[in-house]
Amino acid sequence: MKADELRGKTTEELEGELQTLKENLFNQKFRSILGQQEDTTTIGKIRKDIARVKTVLRLRAE
Repeated sequence: MKADELRGKTTEELEGELQTLKENLFNQKFRSILGQQEDTTTIGKIRKDIARVKTVLRLRAE
């Protein structure tokens, strides 16, 4: 997910996206603990996407 894509979304869409990413992160961590995760870079990618969404939300709040 690119920052340009995020800037085109509304605040409500970004908040929904953030919630979805957090749920996905929880699920991936859970799968990692159980040893069911195939791609080990998924958690890092999700964390970076969460940071991007939070950054765009923070810039809009200013």
